[in-house]
Amino acid sequence: MRHAAVMVGCTALILCSCGEKRTIPAAAPVPVAGVAELGIASWYGHPYHGRASASGEIYDMEQLTAAHRTLPFGTLVRVVNLDNDKSVEVRINDRGPFVDQRIIDLSHAAAQVIGMIGPGVARVRVEVLQQPVALESAQGSFAVQVGAFHVRANAERLREQMAARYGASHLLSRPGDTALWRVLVGRAATIDDANTLAARIRSEDGKFGAAFVVRDDAVQSAASIQSF
Repeated sequence: MRHAAVMVGCTALILCSCGEKRTIPAAAPVPVAGVAELGIASWYGHPYHGRASASGEIYDMEQLTAAHRTLPFGTLVRVVNLDNDKSVEVRINDRGPFVDQRIIDLSHAAAQVIGMIGPGVARVRVEVLQQPVALESAQGSFAVQVGAFHVRANAERLREQMAARYGASHLLSRPGDTALWRVLVGRAATIDDANTLAARIRSEDGKFGAAFVVRDDAVQSAASIQSF
């Protein structure tokens, strides 16, 4: 599961699973209806079951939901396991996965449907079926995640360094859960602008070779700590 790997690696500057090869992520597009995204899926359950997700909704690992870095909350997608051709439809209600090269985190129930509980990860195709009708639900800004820490003071030190070099930077934790502090840089109106910033950060400092773009849902949580 992705969170087992995440919690091991989050003491490092870049949040990635322990022992994984760091590669520079490709520019992240925002998938739209009719367009498929290919990559690696993982799944998560305990200890996040019963806690608030990034959308504020209580996470139920036995519901057909998923976490995605950039798709608006409420987006409906089909996930196809390319190894066995099994598929499942899930609703995006959380943010993640925060491990390089993974594109979606499935709930326990969704992972069961497509037969990936045992392996923990699978090669998948993600197809956007329907996005939120309300325009405001699809709006938001984009940022670059450069690190994640258990200790807020460590996250704050990195935030200050990034703010001095790249401007607006802030910390973000899951609603009601301050066990992990993510460091986000920038607040771009478009994903293209965020990809440009991510490329700049990666090129200027090798420590941030795994920096990646995420949707920064500014209204998602009172636990979002703004520091500029």
